[in-house]
Amino acid sequence: MKRRQFLQTSGLAVAGAGAIAAPAIAQSAPEIKWRLASSFPKSLDTIYAGGEVMAKMVAELTDNKFQIQVFAAGEIVPGLQALDATQNNTVEMCHTCAYYYVGKDPTFAIATAAPFGLNARMQNSWLFEAGGNDLFNEFFKKYNVFGMPCGNTGTQMGGWFRKEIKTVADMSGLKMRIAGIAGQVLQKVGVVPQQIAGGDIYPALEKGTIDAAEWVGPYDDEKLGFAKVAPYYYYPGWWEGGPTIHSFVNLDRWNELPKHYQAALIAGSTYANTIMLARYDKVNPPAIKRLVGAGTQLKPYPQEVMEACLTATNELYAEISAKNPDFKKVIDAMVAYRGEEYLWWQVAEYTFDNFMIRSRSRG
Repeated sequence: MKRRQFLQTSGLAVAGAGAIAAPAIAQSAPEIKWRLASSFPKSLDTIYAGGEVMAKMVAELTDNKFQIQVFAAGEIVPGLQALDATQNNTVEMCHTCAYYYVGKDPTFAIATAAPFGLNARMQNSWLFEAGGNDLFNEFFKKYNVFGMPCGNTGTQMGGWFRKEIKTVADMSGLKMRIAGIAGQVLQKVGVVPQQIAGGDIYPALEKGTIDAAEWVGPYDDEKLGFAKVAPYYYYPGWWEGGPTIHSFVNLDRWNELPKHYQAALIAGSTYANTIMLARYDKVNPPAIKRLVGAGTQLKPYPQEVMEACLTATNELYAEISAKNPDFKKVIDAMVAYRGEEYLWWQVAEYTFDNFMIRSRSRG
């Protein structure tokens, strides 16, 4: 074949290939617009922003072909109904804490944080490297959703109280806003747990409908104004050592997505998971300084209270495990991993941190 004929033939072939490839590419990168229902108000910019960070990354990874619009709590559905709206496809996805839905199954609680469970790094290690995400998605499938870690606050604070807590007896009869199975633990030591969405906590505390409340930590709690109505601020939040916030997708919508859009959602959620923790670590130190400077009485939980709550936690885990195989499967895996992780942390991480903290206190 002569050179000119070869080029002409090749040109036709290339043109033909282009004519076939263009529609194929278009089909594999469709324009999709989804709605995401958040469980958080916009005023809580750090935790609410997790959904926005994820959505922005997904758009960038797909050349703006896959767009997710984030709606704050109450704009489409109330904050504590975000998962329900995703299950029934009212919205395609949500950004929420799994432990808000313990009424469906207590196993949901472990996906966010188990009392006396894992800190943030351990939680991420378990979820991403030790099979935690697979365990949870096996469970989430029963509720028609696919879940991805999409934020972590780090260890939270132990809550705001109207009166000082010196003994376990001081907890008796207190009405406290607290989410997840931590409320069931505290119930064992006399607390009356209340589940209230973030934006509704302050008025309940102000009116005396509740006697105490926990939310996240200094930065968010300062924004919500709890210091104005409850002077005592306790630590640590032993029920949330490293709580994960999830992005949940309706399972049918998830299965319909092209694989690279699924990958974009996972990548965007994982990025948001990292950014949220970094932001909390940045904003909490100056916030705790401001609160204490303004008169907040910062106090550790008494050892007696911590020990009583740990005992109550272990009792509750045994009780739920005896009748819920899903819960038992996941909590046993978490507890086993916790043991291995603390074996390592007590050697290097804790000793380093403890030395540096003591050095700082000595100036």
